[in-house]
Amino acid sequence: MSATDRLEINVLFSKLARLLDEKRWDDAHTVFDRDIAISSPRNGEINGVDEFVAAMRSADKPDELTQHMTTGLLVEFDGDKATASANSVTYFFRAGEAPFRTAGLRLDCVAVRTPAGWRLRESRTTLLWLRES
Repeated sequence: MSATDRLEINVLFSKLARLLDEKRWDDAHTVFDRDIAISSPRNGEINGVDEFVAAMRSADKPDELTQHMTTGLLVEFDGDKATASANSVTYFFRAGEAPFRTAGLRLDCVAVRTPAGWRLRESRTTLLWLRES
């Protein structure tokens, strides 16, 4: 695949982190395929972008903020499909305060090329470690 495809997948992971940190649930379609299948320790199994948006809105704690730091992205292409994995450290904090929780995560995803660009069709988050302050 082209360097452009690799860059677009990288940007997709950055967009996911910002989407989560900024709680921009209405922009979920810019990251996820509408038929996304998500598995995460925090929200369990979610199917479809509408279910994701509803789950995130219902679980939202307005005073709880996050900062996702994603690195080590590895991508393998197979035509218009790509498997990708990355490590993420997520800080949970309240405005102006130090983090009260930090989590080390592994992200394993399948991205597909759509008419709107690359989108995540499958996303599995695995909790590797957790530190509570």
